[in-house]
Parts: sequence; C-alpha cells; structure tokens
Amino acid sequence: MDFAIPNYYIAIPEMFVLGMVCLVLVIDLFMTDKSRTVTYLLSQTTLVGAAVLTFTTFSYETQFAFSNTFVRDAMGDVLKGFIYLSIFFVFLYARPYLQQRNLFKGEYYVLGLFAVLGMMVMVSAQSLLTIYLGLEMLALSLYAMVALKRDSIEASESAMKYFILGALASGMLLYGMSMLYGATQSLDLAVISQQAVNSDMPLVMVFGLVFIVVGVAFKLGAVPFHMWVPDVYQGSPTAVTLFIGSAPKIAAFAMVMRLLVDGLSSMHIHWQDMFIILSVLSLAVGNIFAIAQTNIKRMLAYSTIAHMGFLMLGVLSGTKEGYSAAMFYTIVYAMMSVGAFGMIILLSRAGFEADQLNDFKGLNDKSPWFALVMLILMFSMAGVPPFLGFWAKVSVLKELVHIDMTWLAVVAVVFSIIGAFYYLRIIKIMYFDKMEDSSQISHSLDLRIALSANGLAILVLGLLPGPLMALCAATFGL
Repeated sequence: MDFAIPNYYIAIPEMFVLGMVCLVLVIDLFMTDKSRTVTYLLSQTTLVGAAVLTFTTFSYETQFAFSNTFVRDAMGDVLKGFIYLSIFFVFLYARPYLQQRNLFKGEYYVLGLFAVLGMMVMVSAQSLLTIYLGLEMLALSLYAMVALKRDSIEASESAMKYFILGALASGMLLYGMSMLYGATQSLDLAVISQQAVNSDMPLVMVFGLVFIVVGVAFKLGAVPFHMWVPDVYQGSPTAVTLFIGSAPKIAAFAMVMRLLVDGLSSMHIHWQDMFIILSVLSLAVGNIFAIAQTNIKRMLAYSTIAHMGFLMLGVLSGTKEGYSAAMFYTIVYAMMSVGAFGMIILLSRAGFEADQLNDFKGLNDKSPWFALVMLILMFSMAGVPPFLGFWAKVSVLKELVHIDMTWLAVVAVVFSIIGAFYYLRIIKIMYFDKMEDSSQISHSLDLRIALSANGLAILVLGLLPGPLMALCAATFGL
C-alpha cells in the first residue's frame, strides 16, 4: 500500500504550539523567580502566534489530515480563536496573583499551554481516538494545575477529587467509545455517522451513547455529574479557577459537537431526551444552590452549572440555528467568566483572597469604575438587557420555541429569574453595603486596563451583538 504524506499544513497551529511549549519548558529551566517574566512573555507570544497562524490559513472549506483523524473547518478555527483570546487574558490576570503568592513558576504556563494544545486537538478531532487524546491532555494538565499550591491542603484535596472523578468519567467515555467501535468497526466519526444511519441501530450503540453522554456531561459540569465543580473552583488557587472556568468550556462544547452532532446525529432523538433532563436539572440545581453560597468562587461554580444547562438547550434543538446559538452562548460565557474571576484577582492581595461575598462590600466607594465593570459582568450573567449575556440567552430560547419546545424555554426563563437574585445580591453589596476592607486596589496597570476592556467588550457587544452572532452562524453555513 502506498504511503501518503499527511497534509501537515492544516495542523500548523498545533505544531507551532507544541514546539513553543517545549521551548518554554527548556528556557524556564534557566530562569529565576525575578526573570520569570520571560516565560510569561513567551507564553503570550505562543498564543498570539497560534492565532496568527490559525487566521492567516482560515477557510470555510473543510479539510482532513492524518487518515481522517484531524479536521480543519470554520467552526474549529473560530473556537480556537476564542480559546487563544480567553487564555491570553487568563495569563495576564493570573500573573500578579501568582507573583504575590510565590507561585510565579514555569509550571503554570507550561501546563496551561499543554492544556491549550489539548483543547485545540479536541476542537479539530474527527476520530474517537483523537477526541480522547485531546481530552486527556487537557485533563491531566488541569489536575496538576489545581495542585499547584503544594502546601495547601484544600488545593491538594480538590486536585484529588478532580483526578478521581475525572478518571471515572474518562473511563465511562472510553467505554462508550469502545461500544461504538464494536458496533461500527471504525473510530472515524464520519464512518460511525454513516453506519448509524444505514444500520438498524443495534442496542450496543444506544448503550454506548449513554456512556458517552455521561462522560460529556461530566466535562461540562452538568447535574448530576457536577459534584466536582464547586469543590474544585473553591479549593484551587484563583488563577487556576480562572483557567478552568473559561476556555475548557469552549473545548467541551466542541467535543459535544464532534461526538454527538458529527458522529451521532442520526441518534439525535435518543440524546435529545437525555440532554433535556440534564439541562433542566443543571438549571435548577445551579441557580437554586448558588443562592445559599457565601464564597463567590463557589457561587460562580454553581452559576457555571446553570450556564452549561443553557448551552445544552441550544445543542438539543438539533438544528444548525440551535448549534449556532449554543456556540454563541459558549463564547459569551467564557468572556464573562474570565472577567468575573479577574475581578476576584483584582481585589486579592498577598495574604488575602477576595473570595467571599463580603469582600465586595462597598466596592463603589473604593473604586466606582471597577464596581461598574463588575456590575456589567453580573448583569450580563443574569441576562439583563442590553448586555451580551441577554442576547446569548435569547438566541437559545428562540431556537427552543422554533422546535416547539416552548415549555422548556419557559422553564429556562423561570430558573434564570431565580438565578438573577444572586447576581443582583453582589451589585447590592457593592453599592449599598458599608465597606469592610479599606485597602486600595494596587494591581498593575496592564491588569486594570485588560479588566476594563473585558467589561466594556461585554457592554459594546451587547449593544452591537450582530457581528459575533453572524460569525457563529457563518461557521454553520447560515
């Protein structure tokens, strides 16, 4: 059989990131704590370079490589672009936090870039094997990042919980994949999709689908597979929580699209029912339990669970418009999440974690501008017009109405109204409660500028949501 040289050209961004991670790893060996800024700058350069390579070779044409295990398409390139952007801001926000706690080490950036590479592989996966490799590269990097603060019992406990539950979910996902392989004799998602259409849907494929949905639900943090989310968010250093709560959700959305839409779209009627249950439970548990939290990181963890419920509502529609709405929602959520955790870092300082709701008391008296930025982020998460989060929710609800699931849209609206309480509580605390901590915000100028830009982007894109919505629609040929 003749050997065909793979089309390496379409995987240039991934190869560039891998090469740069190895370079950063070697260079960091010669860095001291004072000169570690070089590691940070190289990491940011890696993200910028990957973005340039991705968008200079951007095409709406779908291309395959490596024996059809790797795909390059418009959806993948757009998602990768927002992964780079999210992690760029994550690294920028995390830097002062890490410096103040003697955690400013190369491990954070090397593991972070390996996680980015895992996300890129997940986004471009066209094979069950490629999805699993990308997922494990991301997961193993995150396990190590959670335990970055070695002398913290809470961080070590969170890392252990995350590792054990993550390994269990990965095992279930792999078991489901093995069933699909047994039924179709292929790892290629396109072949699996074709086999599922042509066959009489053997029972083993339905069982495989159940295990795959369980694995996907765990990675999204959907109820009842959400038990790791609050503990990991609270126990991790805020710089790591910031990472976990942003770009990995974009990669999880890509995994849902590749597995369930590209590979198992003919079984839509089966996984739609499962997603309805998962989404309603996630909306209920996430929004109700968040009300009882006094730790803001834990509150945002339950908020994440609720947001993932909304994401699944878009996917379960089974239409291109629904997938576009879900993609738009995921991108908007990542932007809001980065800003919210960035605000926690802004108010933190050496020896003080601003992770309690009371730490935001009287923020308007201390800094009216950053109180406004937090207000924009909270209103957007709550879905208040005209902020960007409102349009994300509306686009998903509209697609539910279009597929005659108005009752599900009503349920989502009811739980969104309940969820607005805990977002409005933060605004009340900032503007109407007496300040407890009078220390001034003294973080670097680049952090304050980036956070301001993050908040203003949510406002401006909320006033002009058309271009971003059109970009998401165009990736699905709408």
